[in-house]
Amino acid sequence: MTLEIITSESLIPLRHGFFTRRGGASSGVFSGLNCGSGSSDQAEAVAINRARAADALGLGPERLAGVRQVHSAEVVTVGDDLPLPPPQADGLVTDRPGIALSVLTADCQPVLFADMEGGVIGAAHAGWRGALDGVLEATIAAMEALGAQRDRIVAVIGPTISQQAYEVGPDFLDTFLAADPGNARFFANGTGDRLHFDLPGFGLAQLQQAGIGRAEWTGHCTYEDEARFYSYRRSTHRAAADYGRLLSAIRL
Repeated sequence: MTLEIITSESLIPLRHGFFTRRGGASSGVFSGLNCGSGSSDQAEAVAINRARAADALGLGPERLAGVRQVHSAEVVTVGDDLPLPPPQADGLVTDRPGIALSVLTADCQPVLFADMEGGVIGAAHAGWRGALDGVLEATIAAMEALGAQRDRIVAVIGPTISQQAYEVGPDFLDTFLAADPGNARFFANGTGDRLHFDLPGFGLAQLQQAGIGRAEWTGHCTYEDEARFYSYRRSTHRAAADYGRLLSAIRL
């Protein structure tokens, strides 16, 4: 089965992609292209999956840069030599060709960035905590440090959990209102005291407020489309033992 890769016209001609779960070597709850080495999947299957994704980007798997994601606002600048072991961070930037910046997600936002004229790219893993703490702004600032211009940067949010599927409680709302009362606009009423949080809407607003040239979401919901995407929340609702991780990547 061939890989399915979601791309954005806004990032063309750069090689990039939000990989779905289709076309992988994993089985069971991980069935498909599970690229998460931190999962309990067979290491051999994950290695095959990562190699297939890297090959689709025209690289060997050793040129697929990643980080140990911890829901932070930390961003790593990648040079010619990839940092090993991967540092704890949730964003990566580079101006070096021949390196793919990658993040893993399973409901959180994968965000790919590019200043094509400046030759600088970035990638960020932005769950609600990282987004609230500023990982998107930090990624943009790290790109600027490499010579990118903010008004030339394009950012694309890939498959993530949609508002309809993201039910939260009142304490979650309080955390966002404490940061900015205006964040109330990203919540809709649910049943009882439950609410629904618009994670991609929040991410888009942050990117737009940062003053970049263009920001968009591909419109895909990881929770609702099981055939194409892994979902941490869906797996939790089913009391599954583990879940797969989707890979998103970009290269110069």
